[in-house]
Amino acid sequence: MTLAPPAPSETQSDKRRYVREMFAAIAPRYDLLNHLLSLNIDRAWRRLAVDRLAWEGHARGLFLDACAGTLDLAAELAGRPGFAGRVVGADFAPPMLRLGVAKVGRGQVRAAAADALELPFRDEVFEGATVGFGMRNLADLDGGLRELRRVLRRGARLVILDFTTPPSAPVRALYLFYFRRVLPVIGRLVSGHPTAYAYLPASVEQFPAPEVLARRMAEAGFDDCGYRLLTGGIAAIHWGKR
Repeated sequence: MTLAPPAPSETQSDKRRYVREMFAAIAPRYDLLNHLLSLNIDRAWRRLAVDRLAWEGHARGLFLDACAGTLDLAAELAGRPGFAGRVVGADFAPPMLRLGVAKVGRGQVRAAAADALELPFRDEVFEGATVGFGMRNLADLDGGLRELRRVLRRGARLVILDFTTPPSAPVRALYLFYFRRVLPVIGRLVSGHPTAYAYLPASVEQFPAPEVLARRMAEAGFDDCGYRLLTGGIAAIHWGKR
């Protein structure tokens, strides 16, 4: 039985269960649809996110990619010239991780089946962390921010890449038409999942605005928080320092 998308009134456990099952189901077509539906712009966004991580000062360190999916963001960091450390890609949907491991091999990237709300790592172990298109799927956004802060060393950065809603009215109208009308149809046809690509646009519309997310990062204990809008504001990179 396919779960229906969680309603705003449903519990955190409802959302966690739905998101886990959804990503497990769409894993085989996830990369294809990401690149197709974003016209490959997502690759450039990931490069910009890793640029913000300031990993160069800890090139031999241990880094975390939470909500790692098929490990694209982890692979982007591990493939940087001069990077000699390790990246742990953590996700609570093992089918996504298995596809990622098949893609990146078993070199500097290690996969860990783990929920971002309950990371199985000790305090202050990572030199930096990234989250690509995953924070809006957390059942408890603020809890996730606090958990990510817990596992970061002092001075380490958290970088979040995710979709947002464009501030410009004309761009926003086109974007929302695409997200509400076009993306669900293409996503359903290619993935075969009846609700996943209706849930994903809805999750973007419910996600905090960029300035609100930056404030919530600060409230979770991060310093020097900021953000940058990408591609007319259809996505954003946020950052903060533990």
